Amino acid sequence: MALTAAQVQKLNVQFKGIPPEEIISWAVKHGQTPVVTTNFRPYEVAILHAISEVRGDIPVVWCDTGYNTPKTYKHAEELTKRLNLNIQLYVPKQTTAHRDAVMGIPQIDDPRHAEFTEQVKLEPFKRAMADFKPDVWFTNLRKGQTALRDSLDILSLSKDGVLKVSPFYHWNDTQLDTYLKKYKLPNEHNYFDPTKVLENRECGLHS
Repeated sequence: MALTAAQVQKLNVQFKGIPPEEIISWAVKHGQTPVVTTNFRPYEVAILHAISEVRGDIPVVWCDTGYNTPKTYKHAEELTKRLNLNIQLYVPKQTTAHRDAVMGIPQIDDPRHAEFTEQVKLEPFKRAMADFKPDVWFTNLRKGQTALRDSLDILSLSKDGVLKVSPFYHWNDTQLDTYLKKYKLPNEHNYFDPTKVLENRECGLHS
């Protein structure tokens, strides 16, 4: 799906306030190779449910860092079965045990932190994108999460020209709680991202 920046801007005005399912349906209709990425963090269930309601066979790329909490892994298993997700698992090339022995989890000011982030998150993500070559990339980015994400919108273009679609971009936690309650969907707040340290720090995939 090739769109100009001007077309994206115009569509964002049109899509504001539109139900997520309609935005997803539009993107699926106009795209050829859509994917959705997830890490099963809090409220990820909303985008996964909405996607599955529109089209159940879209690849769900999960780049598992290997450092998720037991509750997150159980949550992922539950959602995969309940929503019949087409999970495509990507993991680092080095095992967590190996990395723990030689590096551990570097602090944010440690020079090795960039290498750590590349190993556990960026390299698996790049590998997944190279395999699927998507023209539409569904995410659950929302306004207010980070400074970078505040500069985006429902639709945005990645540096590689892929159309990122974030149907819940303008939704707040209260609205998402209502959505989860309506569809009786579980949430999971016991989530750990070893690359971010701070909740409002960008993870690196969207920069």
